[in-house]
Amino acid sequence: MSRKTTMIAAIREAIDEEMLRDENVIVLGEDIGELGGPFGSCIGLLDKYGPDRIIATPISEWGFTGIGVGAAMRGKRPIVELMYNDFISVCLDPVMNQAAKLHYMTGGQVKIPMVIRAPMGTGRRGAAQHSQNMEALFAHIPGLKLVCPSTPADAKGLLMTAIRDDDPVVFLEHKLLYPQKVEMPDDVAPIPLGSANIRREGSDLTILTWARQVNFSLEAAEKLAADGVSAEVVDLRSLVPLDWDTIRDSVSKTHRVLIAEEDVKRCGFGDELSAQIMEELFDQLDAPVRRVAALNSSVPFCAELEDEIYPNPERIAAEAAALLKE
Repeated sequence: MSRKTTMIAAIREAIDEEMLRDENVIVLGEDIGELGGPFGSCIGLLDKYGPDRIIATPISEWGFTGIGVGAAMRGKRPIVELMYNDFISVCLDPVMNQAAKLHYMTGGQVKIPMVIRAPMGTGRRGAAQHSQNMEALFAHIPGLKLVCPSTPADAKGLLMTAIRDDDPVVFLEHKLLYPQKVEMPDDVAPIPLGSANIRREGSDLTILTWARQVNFSLEAAEKLAADGVSAEVVDLRSLVPLDWDTIRDSVSKTHRVLIAEEDVKRCGFGDELSAQIMEELFDQLDAPVRRVAALNSSVPFCAELEDEIYPNPERIAAEAAALLKE
């Protein structure tokens, strides 16, 4: 059985079910109490679990992220919600130098079972300080795991796994995916990290992507199909750890790769994907790896300009068509 639901509702379900399952799960963040969170991830949870577990914080990301690290060290399983992933800039030390490193620095004596949830992405006219995609930053930091779901079912299943994980997990959610209502099974099981999902099978080229760009890539694949092109769309879902087996199998079948990401092109996560494929799967390629990504620009406030800087289905389809000519 299945039902239509939104990603934010699926995330709220995951938090609710995990809090019910494990009394050590707590949530910290701004406006998550009576308001239920900036995007609604905690609606109704304060009444159900009380202020000792749904902890509304002051506007101090550095402070409550640090509290989350300390709580994790003491056996809690905190979910720290940042209002936007951009705000990691004011709490990077407890994330990068504490959460990511303490397990290693203590020889495994300390675990940090902590989830950092944060909305990301363009499209809401939030301008330069509220619209960034920061996957590459988190992927670069050893000790952090990184998840970027594209569907309600994946968001729920991956979040359940992240909450139960003994390592810190950064869980990035595209804001424009929150309200989209799609089918989700009634019963969603935890989804292992490091497991990609082939959203559309194909034979002519592989499109590697994640988060909102999955939807755009599927639209592009439909456009390509009208021209007789068979594109395989691989939703990575988990960037760290990465499902290399699925990537290898897809590339070995199609022999052409297009990477679609919303982050800026320079030093984006697509760079690392491209490098790994070129280094380890070079003999499987019939053409160089191509990347389609955002322009190397801050996000404009102007709607028309914002829409111009990041990939859309038309740009993805055009890059794919160019790749097939090489």
